[in-house]
Amino acid sequence: MVHTHFVWSHGGNQVFLCGDFTGYHQMVTVEGSLTTFMTICDLPPGLHKFKFFVDGVWRIDEMQPIVEDEYGVNNVVVVEQPALIPQIYSINDGQSIMHIDGYNGRNHADGASPSGSVPNELEVEITGDDIETTTRRLFKHFSTYKVYDLIPDSGKVFALDDNMTVEEAFLVMHEEGVAVAPLWNAANIQISGVLTASDFIMFLIELQRNRAMATVNQFSTISAWKEGKLQLQRRPLVQIHPDDSLNKVAVGILGNHISSIPVLYVPEGSACPQLLHVAYLSGLLEHIHRHFEHRIAYLPLLQRSIAALPIGTWIREVGGARELKTVPTNCLLNDAYRLLIDEHISSVPVVDDKRALVNVFCRSDVLSLAKNNAYLHVQLDQTTISQALQLVDTNTHGRYAICTRSDTLYRVIGLLSDPGIRRVVVVEAGSRYVLGLITLRDVFSLIFRDFS
Repeated sequence: MVHTHFVWSHGGNQVFLCGDFTGYHQMVTVEGSLTTFMTICDLPPGLHKFKFFVDGVWRIDEMQPIVEDEYGVNNVVVVEQPALIPQIYSINDGQSIMHIDGYNGRNHADGASPSGSVPNELEVEITGDDIETTTRRLFKHFSTYKVYDLIPDSGKVFALDDNMTVEEAFLVMHEEGVAVAPLWNAANIQISGVLTASDFIMFLIELQRNRAMATVNQFSTISAWKEGKLQLQRRPLVQIHPDDSLNKVAVGILGNHISSIPVLYVPEGSACPQLLHVAYLSGLLEHIHRHFEHRIAYLPLLQRSIAALPIGTWIREVGGARELKTVPTNCLLNDAYRLLIDEHISSVPVVDDKRALVNVFCRSDVLSLAKNNAYLHVQLDQTTISQALQLVDTNTHGRYAICTRSDTLYRVIGLLSDPGIRRVVVVEAGSRYVLGLITLRDVFSLIFRDFS
């Protein structure tokens, strides 16, 4: 059986999948979208016909393959048997990555040892040459494109005046749906730094320690607050020019351990820089996804399943260089924020008592507490993650996506190329049992690990 994804992206209230392989199978909305529904089914290799039942009406998706025969018009999918070759690539800890999507450490799936070690699995072979070839070809490709190619034809980019109050700044970031905002220093006519969701977390922790200082800190200017609290170790602002190559974006973000870089341009005869864009890793992934959509064989890694790659963070039963952290729904905010900071991670999956995915708690979610000054009334040591996530508007801001270990790196890149999606949770098909987590930085750390 092969895990097969089905997607309906044309809206509706209730969407069901119905085909020659299933009865009515209800589909669920993709996280962060009101119009896209998906589900995963296990299908045998071969040709399968299906339709969508949307709000009581039979529909076909004209964007997907269609067949017309004596039984009418249907969508069709051809499921191919995946090639099974022994997988021999080893990661830093020397353990081979041999995993299966259906592995269930709770029931000791076939091939699993009683100790919970990873079962032996036949996988597509991945070699160091595949990684080297992909990296070399992408480096060459990126060297021929400029940062201008990342700048949209239309859109909005803004900087926060560093004389704004902390309260005003975080509220603007919440309303604009951004986790990073450049800071403008009018006195020196320059971009002086950036304000991030992590800054707000530190701000909340500070308030938790000293509630009496809440009003004072709330109305402090950004520049004064960062100067006194967070800028003990200064470093130059990392920026790029629109004529720089895309290589410089990747190297700048990865090498400086940051999430974005402002694109600045100073017109001839002027001393005032113009902020044209803020470049993120997701923009580079969107570029890869678009340019290699019809020639993914040119980049060998894109065809590989993520189970065959040394990428991401995984639960102990799966193994890997790093162990995935998860938290229960009743985890307190104070503990969750401390985990994100201490482990240097941007998010953590929230699971139920069966370790099935419920949600993802992200650093950027802290900005939801800026609305109506909710942060002034939240006790970090008394408020749970579930309560805090109720304030997050998941309908307007995509936050995460899901996949299975049989999905290819190309599909994961496609998910992460959405500007709102910064991580993909790897789950068991059907049960949503959490197996791993792949972030934007994980992808780039794999395919651009030798960038220089």
